[in-house]
Amino acid sequence: MAPVSALAKYKLIFFGEQSVGKTNIITRFMYDKFDNTYQATIGIDFLDTAGQERFRSLIPSYIRDSSVAVIVFDVASRQSFLNTSKWIEEVRSERGSDVIIVLVGNKTDLVEKR
Repeated sequence: MAPVSALAKYKLIFFGEQSVGKTNIITRFMYDKFDNTYQATIGIDFLDTAGQERFRSLIPSYIRDSSVAVIVFDVASRQSFLNTSKWIEEVRSERGSDVIIVLVGNKTDLVEKR
């Protein structure tokens, strides 16, 4: 049996509609910072495509070797929740059951907008 490395690497990908807060989740986790101003991600940043359709053709290549897919929706946007099924389907079609899928409801602090 081969020795197990103490530091295993796993690729996480974040999906969700535009402006659900994918970048803010990543920034909070990585740097413990929160940016109150909205600025759309241009292109791909940590596979945050800002939900833009023009980057959909790139998605399968990022999914292929991923270990975890984090599907993010805005709790104040019913449509962003309903659209999570298409992201889950996209991941399942590429990775089958070889990937962990986590569904994350974001913006829970915006109670007045729910």
